[in-house]
Amino acid sequence: MSLERGPEEAIARVSRHGLPTCQVSCWQPDILTEDVAKNLRRVSRDSSVDVTTIWTGLPGAIWNFVDGPRTIGLVPAETREVRVRILKKGSDFARHVGVASVTTHVGFIPENPLDALYLGLLECVREVAAHCRTAGQEFWFESGQETPVTLLRTIEDSQAENLGVNLDPANLILYGKANPVDALDVIGKYVRGVHAKDGLYPTNGRELGKETPLGEGKVNYPVLVPKLKSLGFGGALTIEREISGPQQLEDIERAIRILSPLC
Repeated sequence: MSLERGPEEAIARVSRHGLPTCQVSCWQPDILTEDVAKNLRRVSRDSSVDVTTIWTGLPGAIWNFVDGPRTIGLVPAETREVRVRILKKGSDFARHVGVASVTTHVGFIPENPLDALYLGLLECVREVAAHCRTAGQEFWFESGQETPVTLLRTIEDSQAENLGVNLDPANLILYGKANPVDALDVIGKYVRGVHAKDGLYPTNGRELGKETPLGEGKVNYPVLVPKLKSLGFGGALTIEREISGPQQLEDIERAIRILSPLC
């Protein structure tokens, strides 16, 4: 849920669906304050809704294949310094809430491990991971812009023990990077959280594929969820539907009906 709505509204929307957990996202770093964190912690406790991660957005992202590589995550060198500060602020905010992880899109990670952008990225990942570690937190990569093997290599090369993956199986399809069921063979042991979302593969080389209601896309949840469990996954399935209005609520309820028998 979006922190920009305010903690009360964000958690209330989760409670109305009868869900026990949520991720809280924020794209406005200026509201990642200690007072807001304490309020979120109170509302979460009073509503019996556990916040599983603070999804820390890095402003300026453009979600396509042309502008995305230069605007998303920690890969673009010119915005790294400020974005590392934002992620550290997200970590501090999570500490005040009592949440043990911070998540973001790291970006279009270069597949060439000798690429200068890749080597610089590793230093940023290590810095953020170290800051999270001091608070007893993990730093989670939201999957999507990178291939599973590139994500695996990044985790290995960072040599930080508190890294994990927030698996968005639909993103792997929307970005044309992998079949998410097969991707678990590569990154499954690092999956800590899951975005329950669905979508279709891209139909051109410039734009992402189309997000769909869960059950209408290419993610095979009846196979994916049991495979996650077989790998020891015990985290939350967090429903994500990136539209607004009444249709979003209907699609969330539909997703609950589809996922409940699998959980």
